[in-house]
Amino acid sequence: MLGITDPLTYLAGATAIILMPGPNSLFALSVASRRGVRAGFAAAAGIFTGDLVLMLAAALGVASLMHAYPVAFDIVRYAGAAYLAFLGIKLLLTRSNKREQEVQLDIPARHIYRQAMSISLVNVKAIIFFMAFFPQFVDPSYPHIWLTFGALGITVQILSLSYLSFLILAGANIARKLSGRAWIATILKKLTGTLFLSFGARLALSR
Repeated sequence: MLGITDPLTYLAGATAIILMPGPNSLFALSVASRRGVRAGFAAAAGIFTGDLVLMLAAALGVASLMHAYPVAFDIVRYAGAAYLAFLGIKLLLTRSNKREQEVQLDIPARHIYRQAMSISLVNVKAIIFFMAFFPQFVDPSYPHIWLTFGALGITVQILSLSYLSFLILAGANIARKLSGRAWIATILKKLTGTLFLSFGARLALSR
């Protein structure tokens, strides 16, 4: 079907990968819980765009180039780690108060979109993953390989959007129920910051 050798196995593998915790899903959940559904979907749009860029880059062979030039890969990797660490420290050091919450609600959706896209783009390991994962399900005898890659990419994006939508709606719902308990919001923010720091450290130390 469209040059995909084993659609069911691909679907199962892609689903498992999307459900793994990562900075993308954590950011969408955090934004939705603090700023509402609209902001959450702005983050989802940014993640969607960033992932699309990574998939296109993988299909064009950028990962192979990074393997050929390890220094270039390390520069991108450390830049991504530094950005994730910056976000984590920012969340850990920022105090939560009523004035800050009002300012956060006024942040434009385009700003959240750009921030989410940036988080997605620094996930350089995803490029390597797509290069290793996609080809396993591509029939080399199929005359329109670009169509196969497109079908594989669309499938991943649909699964990702479904999962992010669930997280956004769930996060916004939980936030409404806990809106009167500021100390819980503070704890969640600190936890999110700690997780972003761990993501940055893992990216910097991974090979």
